[in-house]
Amino acid sequence: MIEKEMSAKRELLDDVLLWMDDLLEPYEISRRTFVQLHVCVEELYVNICNYAYGGEHGYVKLIADVQNDGDVPVFTMSFIDKGVPFNPIIHEDPDITLTAEERNIGGLGILMVKKRTDSFTYEYKDGRNITTIVKKLA
Repeated sequence: MIEKEMSAKRELLDDVLLWMDDLLEPYEISRRTFVQLHVCVEELYVNICNYAYGGEHGYVKLIADVQNDGDVPVFTMSFIDKGVPFNPIIHEDPDITLTAEERNIGGLGILMVKKRTDSFTYEYKDGRNITTIVKKLA
């Protein structure tokens, strides 16, 4: 397990992705899985940067690990912030059958995270949002 605490600033997204890439480097993962993880991590990190602190400066703690589940490596990453409580899981998914003009703004990124991970959880504990994704690397 590795941890990283950093300012919740969008311009640090590349640092977050490179940090994750370093952890995943020893594992043979498909290009598709690699891209899916990048999309999920980008969505969750940028949402914290944009919304958690209401425009004020804040921090995010990242905790990531890869464990074996039988013969399959499983990636887990948690995003922890002290921003406004927000449970992304309970919000209604956007109706993707509607055109972009007909849909309400928001929600597509979280829907992508839900569809591209094996597990997506949230809890608010001790004044912190804890959002966790789990993805099999096979």
